[in-house]
Amino acid sequence: MKQSLQLKLGQQLTMTPQLQQAIRLLQLSTLDLQHEIQEALDSNPMLEASEDDFDGGDVEASSDDNAEAKTASTTEEKPAAEKVEDSYETTDNSGELEWNDDIPKDLAVDTNWDDIYQTSGPATGLARNDEDDPDYESRRGNSESLQDHLSWQLNLTPMSDRDKEIAEAIIDAVEPSGMLCQTAEEIFSGLAAHDEELELDEVLAVLHRVQQFDPPGVASQNVRECLLIQLNQFELDQTSPELKLAKNIVDQYLDVLAARDFKQLMRKLKVKEQDLQAAIAVIQGLNPRPGESIGSDSTEYVIPDVFVSKENDRWTVRLNPEIAPKLRINSGYASLVKRADTSADNTFLRDNLQEARWFLKSLQSRNETLLKVATCIVEKQQGFLDQGPEAMRPMVLHDVAETVEMHESTISRVTTQKYMHTPQGIFELKYFFSSHVATDSGGECSSTAIRAIIKKLVAAENARKPLSDSKITDILAEQGIKVARRTIAKYRESLNIPPSNERKRLV
Repeated sequence: MKQSLQLKLGQQLTMTPQLQQAIRLLQLSTLDLQHEIQEALDSNPMLEASEDDFDGGDVEASSDDNAEAKTASTTEEKPAAEKVEDSYETTDNSGELEWNDDIPKDLAVDTNWDDIYQTSGPATGLARNDEDDPDYESRRGNSESLQDHLSWQLNLTPMSDRDKEIAEAIIDAVEPSGMLCQTAEEIFSGLAAHDEELELDEVLAVLHRVQQFDPPGVASQNVRECLLIQLNQFELDQTSPELKLAKNIVDQYLDVLAARDFKQLMRKLKVKEQDLQAAIAVIQGLNPRPGESIGSDSTEYVIPDVFVSKENDRWTVRLNPEIAPKLRINSGYASLVKRADTSADNTFLRDNLQEARWFLKSLQSRNETLLKVATCIVEKQQGFLDQGPEAMRPMVLHDVAETVEMHESTISRVTTQKYMHTPQGIFELKYFFSSHVATDSGGECSSTAIRAIIKKLVAAENARKPLSDSKITDILAEQGIKVARRTIAKYRESLNIPPSNERKRLV
């Protein structure tokens, strides 16, 4: 085998640490970005949060150490630690503060707070004890679960120890919806394995008591039983005709009501349409899933990354100045870096300074890319901003990538979990991308616009004769939009709109 030397030319993409960091920051959501920035501030002494107003995502950086130190020194800095010239202490229950001239200005390093600051009376103001706050748990703690809510009521209910054990087994079998995941016979079988003297009637008796707990209808074995329990606890007069009719419908004809066969209901019950409407109105006020009213779910709020507004008849785009603090290089630490020094301390400072610059550059690149992509989306979707979802234009990632001269994968990252605040509402950037269908005129119609048209047609339909999927297809065909019935059914289901037979009701 002969050995030889050869020269070759080629291109290769190398994922440098800087590029990896920029890509990772680009796909972070607002909350994740804030956590990332906080971690960088905690781990890198060269970074600090500027006290200046945030001006749309710009970050301060410079090309070398001296220029950076000069740039940062122009901003008025606050001292790292301010000396306390005077001290306060609480002297009475009124919460008023008085001067304490006896406290020395210079304290020992190992001095404890309690050795110097003494409080009298209940904790107020600056030294409030959270444990003494009666509303602390409700403000700080998580919402209780359905089982916790039922167990709390069980502890307030006078029962024998044996009945409480049965009630605890029943509560454990309650699903988050409020319904039982086991029948009374199955619960009895599980308890009878440990207590041979237990009878089914005892389990049923305790089950009836648990079913009287809040929320009404909890621990029911089926929907029919759940609704009947709520009707028996209804605030209306139990002798009212609409309540009696509602009980009869739920007890005997719940399946007919579910099929919305109102003519058959009126024929079997021998009632007029007005009476049936009143009874159905009572039933519609019930909750077939009572457990959902109690739970630990907390509301999640969306913070928009981009604001869109119309100024001088032009749509303008700007970044949210509140999503991230303004960062800069700490001039004090940057001035300590010596170019020719190879000591461990200087190497540590120089490495952190370089990392800080990379981080600032990655943040600036993220903001510029996000602003560029959002501006492109606004330019292509001005009809949506002016008229609403029905004027949405079809758009895919390739359209934006071609305009801003970036790869589609970059557009996908920058539009994931990023939100835009518009006059039409707050939307994720991916909401503006949709497929299209052809029109008779040779144009294209966005699938988002078709969904908006379907929602509008269903909202304006006759409740006695709701529009079927075929009828909606015909209406869209009259408007020049070619779409199949199966596509209409798919779009309707994505909007959580039931089929026409389930939308039928009496008016």
